[in-house]
Amino acid sequence: MNRNIIIFLFILLSNVVCSQEIRTSASDLQEYVTFLASDSLKGRKPGSEEINTAANYIRDHFKLAGLKLLGEDGFQWFEIVTDVKLGDENALVVGDYNATLKKDFIPLSFSTSATVHSPVIFAGYGFDIDLDSLKWSDYKGVDVKGKWVMIFRADPDLDNPDSKFIQYGDERSKVLTAKDQGAAGLLLVTPKGVDKEDKLMPLVIENNEVKGGIPIISITREFADRLLRKSGVTIDSLERILVSSKAPKSFETGETVIGTVDLALEHQRTANVMAMLEGSDPILKNEYLVVGGHYDHLGFGGKGSGSRMPDTNAVHNGADDNASGTAMVMELAKRLAQEKGNSRRSIIFVTFSSEEIGLLGSKYFVNHPPVELKKMKAMFNFDMVGRFEKEKNSISVSGTATSVEADSILKSLEQKLSFAVVHSPDGYGPSDHAAFYSSDIPVFYFNTGVHTDYHTPFDDVEKLDFDAEMKIGDFAASVILGVDNLPKALTFKESGKKENAGRSGRRLKVTLGIMPDFAGTEKKGLRIDGVTKDGPADKGAMKKGDIIIAINGMQVGNIYEYMSRLQKLKLGTTISVEIIREEKKQILIIQL
Repeated sequence: MNRNIIIFLFILLSNVVCSQEIRTSASDLQEYVTFLASDSLKGRKPGSEEINTAANYIRDHFKLAGLKLLGEDGFQWFEIVTDVKLGDENALVVGDYNATLKKDFIPLSFSTSATVHSPVIFAGYGFDIDLDSLKWSDYKGVDVKGKWVMIFRADPDLDNPDSKFIQYGDERSKVLTAKDQGAAGLLLVTPKGVDKEDKLMPLVIENNEVKGGIPIISITREFADRLLRKSGVTIDSLERILVSSKAPKSFETGETVIGTVDLALEHQRTANVMAMLEGSDPILKNEYLVVGGHYDHLGFGGKGSGSRMPDTNAVHNGADDNASGTAMVMELAKRLAQEKGNSRRSIIFVTFSSEEIGLLGSKYFVNHPPVELKKMKAMFNFDMVGRFEKEKNSISVSGTATSVEADSILKSLEQKLSFAVVHSPDGYGPSDHAAFYSSDIPVFYFNTGVHTDYHTPFDDVEKLDFDAEMKIGDFAASVILGVDNLPKALTFKESGKKENAGRSGRRLKVTLGIMPDFAGTEKKGLRIDGVTKDGPADKGAMKKGDIIIAINGMQVGNIYEYMSRLQKLKLGTTISVEIIREEKKQILIIQL
């Protein structure tokens, strides 16, 4: 008899009783969500007083349920970037004209604070592309070393949805290209094809400390024309020339600019909330299951918040995303604690902060685990489990191929359900289980699907189906206990790449086969959080924990620079990757 059949029979027999005993409560779930998604908590933005109120509420619930609080009285504190402020020294001067901050210019949030006094070079769209299918260098024939470079945002083919320029048009990529050419600072102009009103770019916080390495300033087209007075052209005429010719046009403007960027990042502390239910088995209690979900949301929304209505300033209550998942974690903690003895292994219940700004809480938890990481045998993640669509009559469980046994366990428990369970094999995904999967921990990701109110001010309590969530909770409890009651822990296996396409959505022609540290917590370079089995990085002996500092001799300081380096590489080529491993530099040779 094969192992899956044995597991099937074991789970079927041992968990029928457990699944009957562990019942979740629709009224309790509604009570938790109503508090967490109330207007008084102002959208539970990480770093705010209101999210701390939510954290206290969850911690007190764990305590009343009889769980052992972990960390500092139930809290695992970590620091995040919450805002960027303009200092008093920001200035931009050309000739006898002192530009006005917020009217003529504004620094970008990832700009490095510094002063640059140098000539200005106009360099088109700031491209340096050398491919068989596309060649365009705005830096050919001009010397930009130690100088300001003025370039257009976006690309000259805006009306073409399949433009080959798209992946080279983001600001981060252009900053890196300018740095590679030796530029001391970058002046970004928004062409009329992008914005007819000539607005400055917004100062939007990126919730990380990854800087561009040089001063980066958004300027109006009106101010740009001041820099072009000696050239006999205007910024609008240059745009027309570049768009029509689809060819570079770069030159010295003859003007000198004194520019100073003065920015300060603001930091706040936020916390994961952690508690533990100790297992009843004297041996297996030293193994741990993790039941979690994030409790933060978008605050009042706005530009850069992730809101799908960025021009609307209103409380984003996040009832489904993810007060519903938080409530599920709270309810499961309460119900499982009431039935002490049902769980043989110890169960850690955790609600993560800062998921919405880059999965920061779950990454911090995995990097600073309250127990030894290798003793965590499975992670159950609940994210958006409150909007059950009766027409579909199904929920999704992802990560079903991240262990040998998961599919059999789920199928053995689905027989009497009133809804279907859609199995999704991949372990990687846009939620907190990703950090566990990248650490070789099997995952189960419960989700009822995205809806039109997602990341808007309309994700409210009255739209949730608590009776359906209760049934999902009953099923989830049976799955957790099914995994818990196994005589041997789940057998991890890789399912899906441990990597992502990146925040910008750019589609890369080549990949190394890694999961990078998107949060930018490493200051020396780009830390590797996971390596895909049999991918280029794996074959080149790259390991989890390595820090990439250069590709083909070109600096890699963060995720953005890594993405920009990759997009210029060709499939099939061999590259050198300089890394830091255990404080020592090494060079790996990797074929793409």
